[in-house]
Amino acid sequence: MRWLCFLLLVSPAPARGQTEGGGPKPLRFDLAALPATRDSFVFRLNGQDRGWAVWQYEIRTLEMSQELVYTASSEFQPIEAEHLKVVVNRQTGEPISTFHHIDVFSPQSDTVMVEHDLEVKRGEISGRRRVGTKSGEVQIVPVHHPFPTGTVLGDYVFLAGAATNAAPGDSLAGPAYKEFADSLTTLSFIAEPPITIDVPAGRFDVLPLRSGGFRIYTTRVPRRVVKGETLDGAFSFELVHSGPVVPTPD
Repeated sequence: MRWLCFLLLVSPAPARGQTEGGGPKPLRFDLAALPATRDSFVFRLNGQDRGWAVWQYEIRTLEMSQELVYTASSEFQPIEAEHLKVVVNRQTGEPISTFHHIDVFSPQSDTVMVEHDLEVKRGEISGRRRVGTKSGEVQIVPVHHPFPTGTVLGDYVFLAGAATNAAPGDSLAGPAYKEFADSLTTLSFIAEPPITIDVPAGRFDVLPLRSGGFRIYTTRVPRRVVKGETLDGAFSFELVHSGPVVPTPD
C-alpha cells in the first residue's frame, strides 16, 4: 500500500489537543501494547471488493531484548501486489530494518517493480532501492541517509498506528522517513471522538485517527487496526479474521 503511505505522510490541519505552546504533542508509539496476531483484511473500492491483505505482528524474544516483526502481503486488483517486512525494537520502538517489494500493473506506467531493502544503524539508514521497468531493466540505487534519533518509518502508520499515545482531541506529530522517496517528513495524527463500528470480523469500539487524506480505526484493548479508509470513503479496508501467528524465516 505504497500509495496509501503518500496519503498519510503529510501534515494535517491544526486541531485541538496541542501542547501549551500551541503545537502538536510529540507522537509516541508503545509497540509493547501490540499483541502477537495475524489479521486478514478485505480491500474495497467504491463499495466493491478489490483485493486482500494479511498483516502479522510477531514477537521475537532475544537474549537482551525483544523484536516486533511486522509482515504484510496484499493484492489490490488490478494495480499492485506487495510484500513487506519491518523489524523494530519492541521495547524502544526504534526501527531495525525494512524490506518492501511491490509489483505494479499499470498500462500507463513503465515501472513494473519497486523495492527497498534498508537497515538502520548508528544514526543512518542505508541499503538499496531497486526499480524495474517493462523493458526488463532493473536500476539499483544505493541509499545512505541520516536517520535522527526519534525518527520512525513511514510504514509505522499501519505497523503501529494502534499504539500511539493519542487521546480523543489530540493532535500529534513526529519525524518520519519516507522509504521510497529517501527523505524526511512529518507523520501526524489527529484523534477524533471514539465511536463503535461494524466490520466483517465483528463490532468494535474504536478511536479514529486521521492522518493526511486517510483515517484508521484502532481498538484500545487489545491494540489493533480494524479499519482504514480515505476521507472521501472511496477506498477502505476492513478486518475479516484474526488468527495465530505463522513464524517468519529470519
